Amino acid sequence: MKYKNILLTGGTGNLGKAIIKSGYFQNILSPNKKILDITKPETIEDFFNKNEIDAVIHCAALARLRECEENPVKSIETNIFGTSNLVNEVIKKDEKTKKKIRFIHISTDGVYEGIKGNYSEKDETIPCNKYGWTKLGAECVVNLLSNFCIIRTRFFDPNNIKFEKSAVDVYTSKITVFELSKAIKVILENNFVGTINIGGKRGSDYGAYKKYKPSIKPCKFEDILKETSFPMTKDASMDISLWEKIEQQYKK
Repeated sequence: MKYKNILLTGGTGNLGKAIIKSGYFQNILSPNKKILDITKPETIEDFFNKNEIDAVIHCAALARLRECEENPVKSIETNIFGTSNLVNEVIKKDEKTKKKIRFIHISTDGVYEGIKGNYSEKDETIPCNKYGWTKLGAECVVNLLSNFCIIRTRFFDPNNIKFEKSAVDVYTSKITVFELSKAIKVILENNFVGTINIGGKRGSDYGAYKKYKPSIKPCKFEDILKETSFPMTKDASMDISLWEKIEQQYKK
């Protein structure tokens, strides 16, 4: 399925930049914050009135864990209210035009408790920090749409690994922004509606980063916790069997 115009929010972030540069998407509209600010409903309405939007890839979020802990109001305004404002406009357009705008929402593995790992889409969602809770709140809003996909994931930019050490005993299913961009293309063109885990095989943070930054040093989870003032997940790895099935069907 091809879309005439795809609205991308969060185009200046790591994932947004990768999506734009990937070449997977035609007719991407990525307005800056002066033109479309998800915390200001009037800017969203104005943009939708001036552009015929067929699909939305919603990447915009306050994602820094420390900032979410220290400024929960801003986190709520951006992650929950901002998503709500966007969803509200999509619902209005759907009702007016009698079409169903495709809505791809980038969520996080942080909605899971992050203790036992191998979380499936049907597992309980019990975030361990404020970031996770606000992203879970955003998911609730997105579920009000009729043509949506919530992607639970964890990603990183292999060309921009800023830290010098990483834990050998923290596990996730994280993938690169480039791999996630391609996955978003698959989901956008698929008719799947609901929530899906997208990632790679379970592995340590250290193992994921070492491949792209050989100089990175190993450490332990407890070492990371000593340097933070907020709770973090130790094993947020996900069951990605549903994604693997959809990906295989796409390749056929």
